[in-house]
Amino acid sequence: MVIRMMEKLKKRIAVASGKELADTVIKNGKIIDVFNGEIMEGDLAIVDGVFVGIGEYDGRNVIDATGQYVSPTFIDGHVHIESSMLTPSEFAKILLSHGVSTVIADPHEIANVLGVKGIEYMLDATENLPFDFFFMLPSCVPATQFEHSGAILEANDLRAFYEHPRVLGLAEVMNYPAVLDAETDMITKISDALAHEKKIDGHGAGLSPKALNVYLSANIKTDHESTTAEEAKERLRRGMYLMIREGTVAKDLKQLIPVVNEQNSRRCLFVTDDKHLDDLLEEGSIDHNVRMAISLGVPPITAIQMASINAAECFGFGNKGAIAPGYQADFILLDELETIKISRVFKDGSLVVKNGQLLPFKRENIYEDTIPLTNSVHFHEIRPIDFRIVHPLNQSNIIEIIPNSLVTKHHIDSINMCDLGFFKPSIKKDQLKLAVIERHHMTGLMGLGIVKGFGFHSGAIATTIAHDSHNLVIAGTTDEDMAFAANMIREIQGGLIVVKDKQVIASLPLSIAGLMSEQPHQEVYRKLKELDEALATIGAGSEFNPFLTLSFLTLPVIPELKLTDTGLFKVSSFEHVDIGIK
Repeated sequence: MVIRMMEKLKKRIAVASGKELADTVIKNGKIIDVFNGEIMEGDLAIVDGVFVGIGEYDGRNVIDATGQYVSPTFIDGHVHIESSMLTPSEFAKILLSHGVSTVIADPHEIANVLGVKGIEYMLDATENLPFDFFFMLPSCVPATQFEHSGAILEANDLRAFYEHPRVLGLAEVMNYPAVLDAETDMITKISDALAHEKKIDGHGAGLSPKALNVYLSANIKTDHESTTAEEAKERLRRGMYLMIREGTVAKDLKQLIPVVNEQNSRRCLFVTDDKHLDDLLEEGSIDHNVRMAISLGVPPITAIQMASINAAECFGFGNKGAIAPGYQADFILLDELETIKISRVFKDGSLVVKNGQLLPFKRENIYEDTIPLTNSVHFHEIRPIDFRIVHPLNQSNIIEIIPNSLVTKHHIDSINMCDLGFFKPSIKKDQLKLAVIERHHMTGLMGLGIVKGFGFHSGAIATTIAHDSHNLVIAGTTDEDMAFAANMIREIQGGLIVVKDKQVIASLPLSIAGLMSEQPHQEVYRKLKELDEALATIGAGSEFNPFLTLSFLTLPVIPELKLTDTGLFKVSSFEHVDIGIK
């Protein structure tokens, strides 16, 4: 290996000095200098997929970039691949077409279903792709003790993964009380990451400045949960990297971008966290964040810095995120700077996207699925009677949706009751029934609640994408439709479904862990469009995505009121609460 590296270095030096021809030379382009925030001119020499020189060069292959800008490709600093509902290779195809060549992924979702086997699958399935997948190890599986996931990952389960070259550290630490109380397993996980000189991501939703001190004292240096400008400032003041998120449900960029200025911009980067396939195809990935930032007044080169070199430096990449000698030749040719109009995308010096079209997707040593990922939905037959909420009181604790936000309101209101003393959903009040069914171990557990904000006038929707433990979550107007939806989800072994009058209107099977489809992204997209039409049929509006919103109503680490398989949960006090108010 040392001899091979010596030969590569000799070749690079020979080309850089002009003694030998480059493999490829880019001429006539306007080079984006992310270090000085300027545009410069000159030939770019590439050898063995690496930039080796800026100046005057000749090469065996010449790329004419007249009138175009040469930008580094983009990096997503925090993403859950599973939220795209695609396999990693299909996910990579879409991101490459949007100028993204690297992601730092947290396999938290599949790990909550399959544990160690889920992490192994994600590592194996991302080998030998023309795309760079790096991973942070899930820190909180399950997220809290108040729900039941498919697996429990302790420090001992994670330790061996630090030897993998594409594992960068410990992913979003979301169990703040465990850090505050220095619980043994959490402190061991953090200590293991530090002992291996790895990074640690934060998850500081709703944390006070004093609580941030606790995180930083534990060497947790990033956070993607800021939702206000003041929260963003507090993180920057304390030396954190500010991850500015713009996903499908959590859309924080507009609120946070005014904080970015000339003094602090190099401590800011972009993430998507969770982004749905249709949004990836129609809006884009990190390129969408860059365009949005520019439209809100951020200088284009600053926005590109945030999407490239800032993310690279945050995660310790010494050879990514810039157009400069010694850096990977991952670059984009842009026709327009202000709109980030992508003409061509190159990975390791090779053309992979031309005029928005992905070229034949090369992959060596295709991963063969040998892990039992496709039989993960287990619960007994569900009956309508199982959804009865016995409630002799008139006032109730209700989960109220905030459109396009992970945060919910704790709403208190009167409810309608049937003659038998059970809660009766109200279309007029927009009060629907919500249920979470444990789907991993056949425990029979089911949490019930009331939700406001979906606006359905009939039917029910259900999904096995339910952060973070990914049990089955259902919202509906009748017990009959909810039971029918649950049993159909069990039949297809996970996915998304819309039902009305005990008939399936549309569905998307997600056979891999109940989270991802085995189908090409075009077929998944087609089924998503069918689901959109079905949602309109039962009365859903278009101002937010009902399925994405539903999938986060089960997340007991984001304020304020959520539902798990063990019941209604109030995040601020970290405890269960009754549906009825005495």
